[in-house]
Amino acid sequence: MVREKIIVVGGGFAGLQFARKLNNKTGQKVMMIDKVNHHMFQPLFYQVACGRIEPSNISFPFRKIFQKSRNIQFRMTEVLKVIPEENKIICEDGTFTYDKLVIATGCKTNFFGNEKMAALTFGMKDTQQAISIRNHVLLTFEKLIIERKRTDDGNWNIVIVGSGPTGVELAGAFSEMKKEILPRDYPHMNFNDLKIILISSTEQPLDNMSEEAQVKSEEYLKEFGVDFMKGEFVTNYDGDKIYTKSGKEIPTNTVIWAAGVTGNVLEGFNENEVFHNRYRVDRFNKLQHFENIYAIGDIAYMETPKYPKGHPQVANVAIHQAKNLADNFLKKDSEKWKEYEYNDLGSMATVGKHRAVVDLPKFKFQGLLAWYFWMFLHLMLILSVRNKLAIFFNWMWSYINKDSSLRLIIIPKKHDYTEQ
Repeated sequence: MVREKIIVVGGGFAGLQFARKLNNKTGQKVMMIDKVNHHMFQPLFYQVACGRIEPSNISFPFRKIFQKSRNIQFRMTEVLKVIPEENKIICEDGTFTYDKLVIATGCKTNFFGNEKMAALTFGMKDTQQAISIRNHVLLTFEKLIIERKRTDDGNWNIVIVGSGPTGVELAGAFSEMKKEILPRDYPHMNFNDLKIILISSTEQPLDNMSEEAQVKSEEYLKEFGVDFMKGEFVTNYDGDKIYTKSGKEIPTNTVIWAAGVTGNVLEGFNENEVFHNRYRVDRFNKLQHFENIYAIGDIAYMETPKYPKGHPQVANVAIHQAKNLADNFLKKDSEKWKEYEYNDLGSMATVGKHRAVVDLPKFKFQGLLAWYFWMFLHLMLILSVRNKLAIFFNWMWSYINKDSSLRLIIIPKKHDYTEQ
């Protein structure tokens, strides 16, 4: 019996959940393709950027995850193009054929066509970007301590663009770092001049959450000393100053862009298949003009009566779409396939120690209880027991000592063959 060959492109929340659901199932042969060799737990990237946890604690090698699998293979390469009429995908390192294709390529940072902004600012969509932020911030202070004088105002302004959960959590974490950690690491520097600036196009942070959460999160940001610039639009950044629509100019050498995402659309599909850089899919996550190509997660645009403008691009949607599609693939009779319906389980964000906001379907709360709830849920979502314990230990150590020992500056050095 020839097993059906399924290729899933992307190992984020959607792709990984889909593959795990089909793990060791006899009817399908699954190949996962990703340009990196590990799954990344994106909600905690900001803690890597601030030196609170190690990247390895939120990164999980695919080959380790599927080490004992009998039907799942992994290939590390980047998909360049899909040729639907030939059931074929073209990759950097070869060509693969499929019976069914599942696209789970997720999103990338949206710079709204501003290539200069993309080149000069930091994104927060992968492990390397989070490490780059950590390196950059720490290197800035290492240089300042040598100079012994304030030669550049831009070194003292950390600007975060976007007031969603990523922007708010980063702002809070850097503010705690300014208050508790940096003065001890650099005792001869005055950090009163260091400003954490959060630029928001909306009037309140966390625009997609409840009004209670928005009001409380803004209150928390002010308590932490974050400069919250509301109703502002960034128009340009030249590497030295950031410019806003209202005419403000902010000197800064550190700009972190958390103002939105856009889909990672693969080449090979016409414009009718794509809407706002997401694939149009039906209630079974199937691309509308193909019988064997599917899209799940952030890259899928599905209109339903409850969500006529598509689902929010969050992990819960990705995970449950993946589970639903995998369950449908396991059914022999396609007439028994189940349509996808999203049940909103709520949202949450943390601003800092003892300060978080949680919106559940029937209950909303903020403060200390919300902070513990946020920590518990994120800890439970971590894949391995070892990583759960490592993160828990780091959090407890930081909670008790108001410190961490993970502020390493690690920059790969190119080998100089002229030295030999």
